Amino acid sequence: MAGPAVHYRVEAASLRGHRFAVELRIARPAARQVVSLPVWIPGSYLVREFARHLNGLGAQQGSTACTTEPLDKSSWAIDCDPRQPLVLRYEVYAFDDSVRTAWLDAQRGFFNGTSVLLRVHGHEAAAHAITIRKPTQPEARDWRLATTLAPRRVDARGFGDYAAADYDTLVDHPVELGAFWSGEFTAAGVPHRFVVAGAPASFDGERLLRDAQAICETACRLWHGDGAPPFERYLFLLNAVDDGYGGLEHRSSTALICKRADLPRLDAPASAAAVGEGYVTLLGLISHEYFHAWNVKRLKPAEFAPYDYTRENYTRLLWFFEGVTSYYDDLLLRRAGLIDDAAYLKLLTRSINQVLQAPGRHVQSVAQASFDAWVRYYRPDAHTPNSTISYYSKGALVALCLDLTLRQGGRATLDDALRALWRRCAGGPLTEADIAAALAEVGARAFDAELATWVHGTDELPLQALLASQGVEVRHDPSPLAQVLGLRVDESRGAIALKVVLDGSPAADAGLAPGDEWLGIEVPAPQPAGGPRRAATVDAWRLARLDDVPLYAGRQRQVAAMVARDRRLLRLPLTLPEGGTTWRLAAAPGDAPHPWPGR
Repeated sequence: MAGPAVHYRVEAASLRGHRFAVELRIARPAARQVVSLPVWIPGSYLVREFARHLNGLGAQQGSTACTTEPLDKSSWAIDCDPRQPLVLRYEVYAFDDSVRTAWLDAQRGFFNGTSVLLRVHGHEAAAHAITIRKPTQPEARDWRLATTLAPRRVDARGFGDYAAADYDTLVDHPVELGAFWSGEFTAAGVPHRFVVAGAPASFDGERLLRDAQAICETACRLWHGDGAPPFERYLFLLNAVDDGYGGLEHRSSTALICKRADLPRLDAPASAAAVGEGYVTLLGLISHEYFHAWNVKRLKPAEFAPYDYTRENYTRLLWFFEGVTSYYDDLLLRRAGLIDDAAYLKLLTRSINQVLQAPGRHVQSVAQASFDAWVRYYRPDAHTPNSTISYYSKGALVALCLDLTLRQGGRATLDDALRALWRRCAGGPLTEADIAAALAEVGARAFDAELATWVHGTDELPLQALLASQGVEVRHDPSPLAQVLGLRVDESRGAIALKVVLDGSPAADAGLAPGDEWLGIEVPAPQPAGGPRRAATVDAWRLARLDDVPLYAGRQRQVAAMVARDRRLLRLPLTLPEGGTTWRLAAAPGDAPHPWPGR
């Protein structure tokens, strides 16, 4: 039997040098064979130039060296004899401790195929094989391997030969190496595995498995009722670090990163909310990335079929794939019984306030934000809140509005629309027309007006009225001073560093700017009580934190802000506003319905 058309061998060549060594064998190369490394990874919409970490590319046929010619920033051509196998060898520097690329040191290894495995042009649809060798270094003697690649011949620790139907499949299964913690559970009749790197001795693995199982079973019921999910097994790869957060979805696995302190601990309270906000945040991340196994990995934008690894892949639908997923990630925690109504409403309140506190919602629609993700979302700056809106956060609120609108008629929910969309698109690529058709099918009317206004427009969403229809009241709490002034600040270094100044705010009207250091304020000195008035004087106060402002200003509304900008001291007139409010959601008294039924 002939071997695979494309075969990789990956070795952890240098743990301390953070380098993977790769050998690529092409059984039947073209006379001028082109290879390239992707410039991005699906699920993370930024051109990241992975080829900058590829070094020492060489090629040969037998004992004859072949010349490699660079074609552009991430592609090479090799002139060779198409009658003989072509072997390429190179190294990849792996020192990005994220979910997107590759990492290797004496404690752990990890890689996504998009940053390590060259794509062989003309053979993308052919069968691919990969051999991952067990490291020989003494530090790695206890290492194991975890991946959802299809095993062909592997040892008890998971090292050996794996296969993939094509290149897309090959690079959609991240690989974890190390002496990690591992546990298993079954959800919807399918085996699931959780791998955790970097867990401390206090880690309660059984608690994590139990809660993850509840999330997975709840998600599977949403999509398929009693039916089976569209994968034969699923793998969570979690890297616990001192400070980090993120996830990246794949077809039958996900790579996650969280704060070590957010892991569940032995002898912690039974309620997830009682354990702490960090653990609830981790559960929400697990829920989010698992939901993506349906929404974006299978139901995906038509523009992503197939992926183009050489450039940006534009779509106006990230509001649906990320926003709808963001709506359901916390909702599934409530349905799974991991948080109560109050905790869920607190999470929903936070999402709403994030959008209401961003002036960019009046500037950019979520459809535009989806299209601009490649140049905006992953490259935030001081002007971002004024000019853009997150397709995650506002997309989640659009999903909430669609769900509550469907529920008003008592005929359907957004759950029903998702299942209709799955049937309509056969679990494959879709367009906005498909979304509209699924909503119309379950809602028994067209939703064109809502999609035009909520998705393609910048008007406020009808949140308060829709929430009230489901028995949720909007109450108002005083806003934090930073929000009242229109600032986002960093006080971590014992000074008030201005990071963002919101358009139309008192801070913007005063001329404060991102990068300023707010040193102090000047206020009119108080007049003595009961005595003759004295000439007006000014008191100057040094500020240590933003909350010092009301302490020193008292009832004065007209003050001067003393700031340092590029080492120049400026005195800026500032009008302190009376105050503002933020939303707080609460269940209305009585037996009114709520937006989290277990349907």
